[in-house]
Amino acid sequence: MTKIETFALTFVLSLSLAACGGANTKSVATSAAAETTAAAGAESAGGSIGTGNAADLATLMAEEPADATAAAELYQALMTQENVILAEDSALWEKVFLSIDKDQQKFDEGADYGDYLLKAIDGAKEQFTADELARLNAAAEKIKKIEGKLSALEEKYPDCATQPDDSTSAGAAGDSVSAGSAGMTGGSANTAGDNAGTAGDSAEVFPSFEGQDLDGNPVDSATLFSNNAVTVVNFWFTTCKPCVGELPDLEALHQELAKKGGAVIGINAFTLDSNAKEIEDAKSILEQQGVTYPNIWFASNSDAGLFTAGLYAFPTTYVVDRNGRIVGDPIVGAISSDAQMKKLNALIDQALS
Repeated sequence: MTKIETFALTFVLSLSLAACGGANTKSVATSAAAETTAAAGAESAGGSIGTGNAADLATLMAEEPADATAAAELYQALMTQENVILAEDSALWEKVFLSIDKDQQKFDEGADYGDYLLKAIDGAKEQFTADELARLNAAAEKIKKIEGKLSALEEKYPDCATQPDDSTSAGAAGDSVSAGSAGMTGGSANTAGDNAGTAGDSAEVFPSFEGQDLDGNPVDSATLFSNNAVTVVNFWFTTCKPCVGELPDLEALHQELAKKGGAVIGINAFTLDSNAKEIEDAKSILEQQGVTYPNIWFASNSDAGLFTAGLYAFPTTYVVDRNGRIVGDPIVGAISSDAQMKKLNALIDQALS
């Protein structure tokens, strides 16, 4: 892997199985969600690479793709196998992941995810029985071997990690990383059209907040939304590669929306409660990416803060109309693809109509 910045496999609604830039993006959720993903993964792991619906890991590991397309398919199948491995003991893995603080989730170039898992298990070993530790370590060793195969595929076929697998919904979701990578609990964001956290089912009002932009200027939700014909609200965090990767696209969108009386607003999850260091880090990245649209923070215990803590994945983008109402479902994952941007523009048009 070129750089692993997050720490668990995506168990939620088959979000992108490979993040942009060749980095594994991984998250953890509940056992039920994990079992759903595992079942879907077992079905999608076969197909065109000729391994059958319940692809055998040994067969996949021995597979040598003939071209870039086959490499991308094999890559996705191997990622699915990692999902399946974690799903087998998802409750135990959740305990492992929850024991890791945010600073431990940052990796250097060349970091091995399998080694990271083994280290994380060792750090949480007091929570498990001998049998549970054995199961976790055995699973981590399997994932370490898979990571070696993924690295070899990336070296030979650099784009294999970013090519979507058309047999699943992963490509449609866009590149994303888990909410856990931002220290969030996950679980409230509407990634399937069922709800929109605390804001989506009935009133569909974006949760209220009073806060500041990253330069210290006051901002509140009522004034912010009423002053814009449409507001695109983008949730991100600093070490999220898909989040940072889409910033130039969001800036271009902001410039277009300004002509229509609208705006893009960023909310960096690390900056809540006015974390000075994280604010400086966020400002540095925004400057590097040429971003001019406002980024804001608010209290983590505010309605909007609790809403942020409930997001499943990052980046997640909402469209809000002048009355502060959420329009449609959120866009989960980076908006950089044509499909994602088309969905976003459709919501913007709806808000403006």
